[in-house]
This record gives sequence, C-alpha cells and structure tokens, in this order.
Amino acid sequence: MIPVRIRDQFPALTGQPDVVYLDSATTTMKPARVIDAVSSYLSRETGSVGRGTHPWSTRVTREVERVREQVARFVGASGPDEIVFTSGATAGLNAVALSWGLPNLRDGDEILFNPVDHSSNVAPWRNLQRILRRLGVQVRLVPYEMTGAGEIDVEDLLGKVTHRTRIVVATHIHHVFGSLSALDDLNPSIVRCLDCSQSVGHVDVDVQQLGVDFAVFSAHKLFGSPGAGVLYCHRRVHDRLDPFLPGGSGRTTAGLPALLEGGTPNIPAVLSLGKAIDFVAEVGIDRIAEHVRLLTRLVVERLRTVPRLEFTPGPAWSRCAAGYGIVSFRLPEISASDVGFALSSENFYVRTGNHCLPEGADFEDSVRVSLHLYNTEAEVERFADFLGRVAKGMV
Repeated sequence: MIPVRIRDQFPALTGQPDVVYLDSATTTMKPARVIDAVSSYLSRETGSVGRGTHPWSTRVTREVERVREQVARFVGASGPDEIVFTSGATAGLNAVALSWGLPNLRDGDEILFNPVDHSSNVAPWRNLQRILRRLGVQVRLVPYEMTGAGEIDVEDLLGKVTHRTRIVVATHIHHVFGSLSALDDLNPSIVRCLDCSQSVGHVDVDVQQLGVDFAVFSAHKLFGSPGAGVLYCHRRVHDRLDPFLPGGSGRTTAGLPALLEGGTPNIPAVLSLGKAIDFVAEVGIDRIAEHVRLLTRLVVERLRTVPRLEFTPGPAWSRCAAGYGIVSFRLPEISASDVGFALSSENFYVRTGNHCLPEGADFEDSVRVSLHLYNTEAEVERFADFLGRVAKGMV
C-alpha cells in the first residue's frame, strides 16, 4: 500500500482530515509541488510563451517545451512534436473532430462510437455530423455495444466496421463503469482516437503500444491544475490536420504542435502538469496501479454486503478481479442525489447524477466512488459501514 507520507503531500487532505475524498475521477487532489508551480509562475517572472526575447519570456518558453518533452516520454510518444497542449480533454477531442474530421470525411463515411461514453467523446462527433450536413456532406455515426463488464464489445464493434469506416473513437478506462478497453484488431487504415482521461495516472499508458492515432487527457485528473490538457497526434496523421483554433502563435503554415496551438496557453497549468508527472514518476505508476486495484477490490467486497445495492456494468458487476479505481452503483429505493447528500453529511465525497453521460444514456442516476493513491483501507471501511446504514434507513 502507499505510505501515509505520500498522502501528507496533499494540502487539501491534510487541511481537512475528516474528509474522505472519493471523487478523483472528477478531479484529483493536488500535491504541494503542483500548487507551488502555479503560485510561483503567477507571483514572479510572469512571461508569455514565444512572445519575447526578454528573460521572463524565454525562460517560461523553455519550461513549457521541457514539459512537452516530459509528456512525450511519459505517454510513450515518438517525440514532442506529437504533443499538443489544449485546455483539456474536451478541447482535445473537439480538435480531432474539427482539425481531422472536417477536412477528411466525405459523403457516406462512418464514425464508430460508444453512445454511453463521456459526453466529451460523443458530442464532438455529433456536432461534426451537423456541421458537415450543412455543407452537404452526410456522415453516419454508428454506435457499438459494451459488454456486461463495461468493456467494448469487440465482436460487435468489428462486425460494424465497413469499407466506409474512417475513425473509431473509444475510452480507455470508462468514467462510470471503471473498465479498461483498447482498440485492437482494426484495419490499420482506420483512424483510432482514445480518451485516456481516467487511465493516465492510474495505469501505464503507452500510446505506441496502444496503436492509436489520437489520445487525450486532462492535467486536472493527473494531479495537475485545471486548464491544461494533452492531445497526442501520431506523426502519420500530421499531414491530414488543419488548424482548428487559428490565431496568436497558431500558425496555419506551421507543423505540429504550433499548427493546433492558437492563442496563449494556460501556462501555469502546463507547468503544473510537469510537476504532476514528476510526482507520479517518484511514487511509481506500478505502485499506484496496485494500490488502486487493492482498494477497488475492497470497495466491491464491502459494497456487496449493502442491502439491495445494484452495481452498474463494470468489474464489480461482472465479478472481475481487475479494478481501476471506479465503482458505480444504485440503491433502487433512494435517489442518487439523496445518497450523495447523506454521504456528504458525514464527509464522504462522491459523485452522483448523470456523470457527464450523453443525454438519454442509461445509468444517469447512480453513485460513483472513484479512488486514488491517497485513499486508504480505513476510509473504504468507514464509507461502506456508513453506506450500509443509509441503505437500511438508519440515517
């Protein structure tokens, strides 16, 4: 298990020790070094990137490029030119839709997608479809199924691939189901786009091993500050991309990453991402993954004893031994919001509601527990005990 001294690096947790934070899939707590990186940039030598020859500007330009190189190594990219900084995963996915989809899709082409993924991996493709329709281009959005384990139904997906399939979009670890999927066995001519928001920082993510063309994640779900994200673009798609945010230093004739980085980046958030990656490297991604796996198993075991509790699809529902820190459930006779209010009254912080699922998706009213390296077995035990009392009407 992760030692207590690592937990002590998170000021929000040490400052409020009674809080049991079980909502890391929404956003992670921030270690002190990340907070210091933001504060330091804003309080001294506040220069902008690539917009001056004075020391404050050149220093921060070097720092941002150092973080880009750091991110490339962290996710296994071939080089820093494959790393584009965005405002978050949502912006990254919209960038793929607009910079790749808009110039490359033709009438009759197809996009395979999961209709119960995070809305940020559904809405951009529906929006792209509407834009193209106005231009007289009809593209099809083809949904594929998930299994009871909350994973991609590979047989169903492959069965829906046709000669008009141009891109498959998916989620690495599902934000509600907590299950891991990959895009294997696809024709190499089909573009693959993977949302890694819940996997980066939980498990080792190597974009080359995953075989994807695009991958996205957000800094704030990797112990970093909100406002920065990463879009990985494999070199094989660089010549098929158009600017989606021209202006500022985003030059329409430049190569990547400048082609897709219009405007001023969120510099303190980018710098915080570098410190967050340093932190993960020091702890060790394998140690984090093992710690979270053990806690996930404990959560599932304890929640099985809660009366009438129903798991959503995922490792818990399928009795799979794997776990990546996310477990969702319902108490049929109590709304998710009421469960959430009861839990927060005792300082158990979870996510309730629709979890940013697309409108009309199933599992919109559920409770999600999401764990990370700063959670402990004692917290899980206390949480399960109290939830059992809620289920029995004793609260």
